[in-house]
Amino acid sequence: MSQPKNSLVVRALLKGLLLLALCGLAGAGWAAQVVGTVVQLSGPLLSKKADGVVRILSMRSEVESGDMLVTEKNTYAMVKFIDNSEITLKPGTTFKVENFSYDAGKPEADNASFNLVKGGLRSVTGLLGKRNKEKFAMKTPSATIGIRGTTFIADIVEPGEEAVASRLAYNLASTAALDRLAAPVQPLMLAQLTLPSPTAARAPGLYVQVLDGLIHVTNPAGTSNFSAGQFGYTPSFRTPPVILPVNPGIQFTPPPAFSQSTGPSSSTGPGKSNIVDCEVR
Repeated sequence: MSQPKNSLVVRALLKGLLLLALCGLAGAGWAAQVVGTVVQLSGPLLSKKADGVVRILSMRSEVESGDMLVTEKNTYAMVKFIDNSEITLKPGTTFKVENFSYDAGKPEADNASFNLVKGGLRSVTGLLGKRNKEKFAMKTPSATIGIRGTTFIADIVEPGEEAVASRLAYNLASTAALDRLAAPVQPLMLAQLTLPSPTAARAPGLYVQVLDGLIHVTNPAGTSNFSAGQFGYTPSFRTPPVILPVNPGIQFTPPPAFSQSTGPSSSTGPGKSNIVDCEVR
């Protein structure tokens, strides 16, 4: 009688091990895809995962699809993606890899969707952008940038405290003027508002500079194309992009080491990092 019982125990153990193995494979299948590697870094760089885990990245750290990258005050960071494209973030930038998918043998599955939340970056097109330009999209608060085999700089200028206060006061005064029950607003009240001087600093909005190739900047108000050597500006989603005659003050100056070779390239995926990243939960 003991032999059949032992056989049942062994079978149960085997089933349990098989179930654990299948669960492990399923978990691996759902894991975020590694899409790039940090190849240049001049200071602290944080990565926030979809599950809320925050990692402190270092040289050769892996970047996954869905990661939100944040550079600190004095940090430039370059990420090289698996299609050999490069994104260099300037200090004070928040940038999300919304969805990135590249397989050399499956061009129909290409996808490069990014979101520049704040700050600025330089983008160098890789293999994905060269064969499927329409699959690349760089979202910003003012417009979405598309490419045509390009190297470009995108820079977001946020409104300062003075500009926000002035705009709020203007909106309140305008609203009061339209309200019959409110106290009448005299023209002098609007004239006394202190609006930010356009010569003191760049106006808030999205600025672009094309170093090579062509980009198109699109929002609900319109679309404009910008070619190599041109500068563009888009204040908001409600205003179409326009070409600027000269550089409006875009500055993008990463350390000299960022211009050097980042090492052997690979279109199959980044090498496995030996660096252990610090996680903050």
